[in-house]
Amino acid sequence: MKVLLISIDSKFIHSNLAVHSLKAYAEKKLRESGAFCDIAIAEYTINQQPAKVLADIYKRDADVIMFSCYIWNKTFMSKLLDDLAIVKPDIDIWLGGPEVSFDGNDVLEEFKNLRGIMSGEGEESFAQLIMTYTSGVAGIISQSEPLDMDELPFAYGDLSGFENRVIYYESSRGCPYRCSYCLSSVDKKLRFRSLGIVKEELKFFLDKRVPQVKFVDRTFNCDHRRTMEIWQFLKDNDNGITNFHFEMAADILNEDEIKLLADLRPGQVQLEIGVQTTNCDTLEAIERPMDFEKLCENVAAIKEAGNVHLHLDLIAGLPYEDIKSFEKSFNDVFGLRPEQLQLGFLKVLKGSPMASRCEEYGLKYTAQPPYEVLETKWISYEELLELKRIEEMVEVYYNTGQFAGSLEVLLGAFDSAFEMFGALGEFYEARGLEMMNLGRNSRYEMLLEFGREVMSEADLTEALILDYYSRENAKTRPAFLGEETVSKEFAKEFYSIEAREHKYLTSRELIDCDDPRTLRKHTHLEKTEDGYLLFDYTRRDPLTNNALTVEVVWLADCD
Repeated sequence: MKVLLISIDSKFIHSNLAVHSLKAYAEKKLRESGAFCDIAIAEYTINQQPAKVLADIYKRDADVIMFSCYIWNKTFMSKLLDDLAIVKPDIDIWLGGPEVSFDGNDVLEEFKNLRGIMSGEGEESFAQLIMTYTSGVAGIISQSEPLDMDELPFAYGDLSGFENRVIYYESSRGCPYRCSYCLSSVDKKLRFRSLGIVKEELKFFLDKRVPQVKFVDRTFNCDHRRTMEIWQFLKDNDNGITNFHFEMAADILNEDEIKLLADLRPGQVQLEIGVQTTNCDTLEAIERPMDFEKLCENVAAIKEAGNVHLHLDLIAGLPYEDIKSFEKSFNDVFGLRPEQLQLGFLKVLKGSPMASRCEEYGLKYTAQPPYEVLETKWISYEELLELKRIEEMVEVYYNTGQFAGSLEVLLGAFDSAFEMFGALGEFYEARGLEMMNLGRNSRYEMLLEFGREVMSEADLTEALILDYYSRENAKTRPAFLGEETVSKEFAKEFYSIEAREHKYLTSRELIDCDDPRTLRKHTHLEKTEDGYLLFDYTRRDPLTNNALTVEVVWLADCD
C-alpha cells in the first residue's frame, strides 16, 4: 500500500512539520511491528496552479491520500478534492489538521468523497490507521490522547528537499496561556521534549549549517531554566550561520536571560513577541495576562545590546478595542522600534473560545478561510479598512527596513506614527497605487512625493539618499535622487589611494584588493552637507542588511 501525505504551504520557503512528523512516527511504529507501508510526502504551495498539482498527485499513484489542512490552504485544497475523485475514483482521501479538527461532521457532509478525518494530535492515530487500514475503516473522526514528546522521532533524518527552506522545529506542545483567539488554549497539557534530545537535534541543524530554524513552541520561554540551557547550548555551538526564531512572552524574561541574549552572535536569534494590544480591558477579555511596562523595559534592554532581531505583533478586531484604542496600542508598540511590527487581524478559528463568543462581541467574520474579522461592537468594517491601509504601509515602508531614516524624518511632521502611516495610506489610495505592485525604486519615489506635501523636501531627500545607498549597491543613480554628488576626479583619487592604504575598506573580501575598480564595484561614495560617506556592501548589518557606512574625512581637502 502506498500512502501520500500532502501539504500545501503558503510559500515555497515554508515547510510543513506536521507531515514529516506523521511519517517519522508511523515508520517507527511499523518497524516495531514488523509491518511495511510506503509513506511518501508531497509539498506544494497555494501559488501553484491547481491543475498542475492535481496532475502531480495523480502521477504519484497512491492508494491513500492525506491532506494537512489549515486556514491558508483549505480553499486551494477544496478545488482538488472533487477532481481527485474523478481521476482516481478508487483512492481513499483523508483530511487532518486544525482546519478540520473541530467540525469533522460538517466537513464530511461538505466533501462526500472523503474516507475520513483525523482530528487533534495525529501521530498515534495516523500510525494506528496505517497498520489497521486493511480492516476497512471508513468515515471516522479519530482522536488520540496527547503524546509524550520524547516518543516522537526526529522528523528530519534527511534534509534533502529542504534546501533554501525554513526548518520548523518543535520542542514543546501546549501553552501556559489561554488566549481566547488561539487554538493552543484548547490544549490544556503543556509538554516538553527532553533537553538531551533537543540538544542532539539542534546540533544536527548546526552541523548541517541550515540557514534558519523556527521553533513552533507557542511560548518558548515559559520555563526559565530550560530557556537558559537551550540558549547557552546555541551560544556554545554557534556555527556562525544558523538563525533561530523563537515566539516569546517578553514580560516574563528575567535578567539572566536578557544578559545571555546580549552575548549571542548578532543575528543568531530573532524573537517574535505577541503584544496583541495594550488595552487592559481587552487583555482581560482575551484572558492574556501581560505586564506591558515590564515588556517595554525588557525590549529596551534587548535593543540596547543591538544583536537580536525583534518582531512585535498586534491584532486588530479584538473585543473592547475601538479605533482609538487600537491607535494607542499601535503607537505604544511602534515606540519600542522593533525591527518588524506585524499588524494582524483577528482570525476566528474553529474550536477557539473566541468562536463561541461572536454574538456577545457582535463579531462578524468572513465566511471562507481565513475567517478574518469584518466588524465587532467596537470597530466597523470601514475602520478596519483604514487599518488595512496602514498595515500595507507598515509592511512596505517599515518592515522592509529600507526607509528607516526617511520615516524618522517624516515622523517630525505628524503627531504620531499611526497618523503618519494613515496619511501615507490615504496618499496611495488617492492615486490608485494600493492596487499596484510598485517596484522598489518607485516606492522611494512615492515616499519623496508624499514628503513634498507635508514637509521640507531637502530634509527628506538627504535621508532618502542615505536609506537608498545603505541598502542598494546601485551604479546607475535613479533620477529622483538628483545628480551624482561626488565628482569623477574625487572618486578616482579616493579609490586609488584606498587601494594602496586600505584605511576604510578592511573587510575580508577587500583588504587585499589593490584594484581601484573592484573596490568601487563593492562600495558607493556619497557627498552630504557634512562631508563624505562610504557605503561598504561587503560588510552588512546582520539585523538590518544595511551596508556599513563610514565617514570619509581624510581626503576632504582634495575636493
